Amino acid sequence: MPARFLTRSATVIALAVGMAFAAVMPVAEASDVIRFGAPLPLTGGLAPEALKAQQGYDVWVEQVNKAGGLRVGDRRLKVEMVYVDYQSNTPRAVQAAEGLITQDKVDFLFSPHGSGAAKAASIVSEKYRIPTVAATASSQQVFDQKPRYLFGTYTPNATLLEPLFKVVRAKATAVKKVAIYARNDLFPLALAQEMEQVARANGMEVVSNEKFSINALDHASALSVMKNLAPDWIFIAGYSNDNILIRKQMIDQRIEAPVVTMLTGPSFPEFVEAVGIAGSENITGAAWWDAASRYPADDVFGSSEGYLKAFKDKYGRNPDYGSASYSVAAVTMQMAIESAGSLDKEKVRDALAGLNVRTFFGPIKFNASGQADSYSPPVFQLRNGKTLVLSPSETRQGELQLGVK
Repeated sequence: MPARFLTRSATVIALAVGMAFAAVMPVAEASDVIRFGAPLPLTGGLAPEALKAQQGYDVWVEQVNKAGGLRVGDRRLKVEMVYVDYQSNTPRAVQAAEGLITQDKVDFLFSPHGSGAAKAASIVSEKYRIPTVAATASSQQVFDQKPRYLFGTYTPNATLLEPLFKVVRAKATAVKKVAIYARNDLFPLALAQEMEQVARANGMEVVSNEKFSINALDHASALSVMKNLAPDWIFIAGYSNDNILIRKQMIDQRIEAPVVTMLTGPSFPEFVEAVGIAGSENITGAAWWDAASRYPADDVFGSSEGYLKAFKDKYGRNPDYGSASYSVAAVTMQMAIESAGSLDKEKVRDALAGLNVRTFFGPIKFNASGQADSYSPPVFQLRNGKTLVLSPSETRQGELQLGVK
């Protein structure tokens, strides 16, 4: 089993806010605390994603506790997060989720990172009947059995790819040949499958659809084969570390195409830092949120602008969609609990199922399977080291720019 620990940041936040309110509020007793469990890959290959998750959760904890706590009926409860490192190992993620319930006695749960781990850990939520929100599970396979206690704040993978295809088709009618390269993991493989289906539906030829192992460090042979196929569109599906490594090896082999798309990671500042501004130029991507998004909200942040300010005040930089994804999962859970007016698990579960709210991330409501279906994710392109939103129209900042082979 991985080591288990209560994050100090949440505890310090609660104590600091408690001191600030000491003159007008009694010091919180144990019964005045609500605890949330979050299994995270704090070490291993997915550690960069886990850092973003922790920041996303912690900024939410700080805002809630500054506001006096999470409202449950006529009570205000201080929030604590319990993090467990599952070392980027899916079986350990399942163990960690169960331990959070049985040993740490958390009140509610958040899913581990990504579709594969979220699906695996969903058996724990169903077994213990504990409402769980998944921040980063977009693959419909996670929800195909209609789990009763799992809810995902990401829209399905197709909502990323269909707008991306519209952008490309409008600007690049000569794009005909597509090469796909995906990590052998649930979410990237689901993206690859969806990409192939949408490409064929748009009259394109898929010249390759290959996968790489989770711990792969050398992509040279696969990339060399791809180069010889001379695709017009290169589509890479993996996580941050994967895409940084692949992009560097593409640069080494001088592999380019009119359109190069990488999911996920290019919108993260560390991607540009790792591959350089020139190496990142014209890379396209899609994500479920961008700092350019502007939504009014009824959550603890009040609006997208409110979220940007809270995050920047805490961390000194704008959030990317990785951190925002975890913040909105927490916001969604908070709004369901407050709507239920109770900590009763079934009442909170029913409140999640019926939720239809405005958040800084966009409107959130769930379909019958428990997956969000209520907003349009942005498509972007990297220009001079910054993201430029290409879609949707209400937040568009510019037009697609093509690269060269």
